[in-house]
Amino acid sequence: MTKTDEDFMALALALAERGLWSTDPNPRVGAVVVKDGVIVGQGWHRQAGGPHAEVFALAEAGAQAQGATVYVTLEPCSHHGRTPPCADALIGAGVGRAVVALRDPNPLVAGQGLERLRAAGVAVTEGVLAKAAAALNSGFLQRMSSGVPWVRLKQAMSLDGRVALANGASQWLTGEAARADVQRERARASAIVVGVGTVLRDDPRLAPRLGEDLLRHPVKVVLDSRLRTPPTARLFRTPGAVWICHGPQAPAGAMGPLQAAGATLLAAPQAAEGLDLLAVLRILAAREINECLVEAGPTLAGALLAAGLVSEWLLYVAPKVLGHDAQPVARLGPFIALEQVPQWRIQASTQLDADLKLLLYPKENA
Repeated sequence: MTKTDEDFMALALALAERGLWSTDPNPRVGAVVVKDGVIVGQGWHRQAGGPHAEVFALAEAGAQAQGATVYVTLEPCSHHGRTPPCADALIGAGVGRAVVALRDPNPLVAGQGLERLRAAGVAVTEGVLAKAAAALNSGFLQRMSSGVPWVRLKQAMSLDGRVALANGASQWLTGEAARADVQRERARASAIVVGVGTVLRDDPRLAPRLGEDLLRHPVKVVLDSRLRTPPTARLFRTPGAVWICHGPQAPAGAMGPLQAAGATLLAAPQAAEGLDLLAVLRILAAREINECLVEAGPTLAGALLAAGLVSEWLLYVAPKVLGHDAQPVARLGPFIALEQVPQWRIQASTQLDADLKLLLYPKENA
């Protein structure tokens, strides 16, 4: 059976996915070189600052790259950054055709890589498996196009939509399989974001428990308008930088001890209740944060949902009923008509032993 452009691009996407936990803040990219229907080279971007996918694939192909077709999940770069332009490497290798899933929205690229290839006589095909490529790099694409990161809201809840008992007890609502899945979601994020209430109540580690050999550790971000985070908090003793977003009225006396503990303090505008969340997201994007995994309680979740800032909602549903006085998944409303209620679409569901993982998108974006 003859392989199609979609088949080879699917392989390139599978290669790109290997960088799920390590390429940040760069996009995850895979490349495959094909000569006369045979794969002669393949590669994927491993880590920011290192060679790009095309470089690995061309090195494996060697002289066979001459006249070959290269499949790349994102437009080859056209500028000198930490590495030379990949478009030039493809031209220099003499490839005859380039099949690209997506254009790179980075203003430093933005179609220039494709134009450089075409100007050199390379045939270019765009848009093959574009949706899958976009899903793999949703955070990078959103940061480059809108100046805010992809916000992945993560919560565990009961069948009756409760996240904790009235007294705040919530450990462990879900089972081991669901908790292990959360560690993988943490590892892929650029930043893990929590409110200071979570820090004060649970003293979380926030670092992924996937071993110490991760090439990159997510930044731990605390939303703490009045700098109540204790300098002795456990998150200072786990891998990954700690950033604390605070308001203009934060006490100056709290800054020194937190900085001594290792925190980077980021000033953000105040809103009516808490920090201006959109401003916080813009601050994080300016610091090259692509994907935020927000581990939120009812108040922060409600604020993000009400502001329309949630790109994706991960709900881990435990087959338990916590009762009417337990804490809700989000503090929203009051609503007086169903037309006012935010609507979501279940995009995927995964059984994790006794628990169910739901992936939801806002209905208008699904």
